[in-house]
Amino acid sequence: QVQLVESGGGLVQPGGSLRLSCAATRIIFSIYTMGWYRQAPGNQRELVAHITSAGGTLYSDSVYGRFTISRDSAKNAVYLQMNSPKPEDTAVYYCNARHPYLRDYEYWGQGTQVTVSS
Repeated sequence: QVQLVESGGGLVQPGGSLRLSCAATRIIFSIYTMGWYRQAPGNQRELVAHITSAGGTLYSDSVYGRFTISRDSAKNAVYLQMNSPKPEDTAVYYCNARHPYLRDYEYWGQGTQVTVSS
């Protein structure tokens, strides 16, 4: 069974930095588009960023220029470097793996809490 396990969440001060990691198992990692989503209380889950198998990236307007997504195929891992976080970035962050062609092949991690507060 495919597993996505996030780590690195926690409390961070505004203007600080935090790095989220997601380790994927039992997946042909190299072909999947990997993404980070987030959900704040009372809000819908939203895309933060994704990275394709070819390394193409997409960011939401709210994090563009502050967050960076990357992937390491040797480690079957995807990362989200969060620089200059803001209180409005507080949410549960979820790792996502999506097959580029087969819609049924989409997986989620359990989520990791990120709280931005002084």
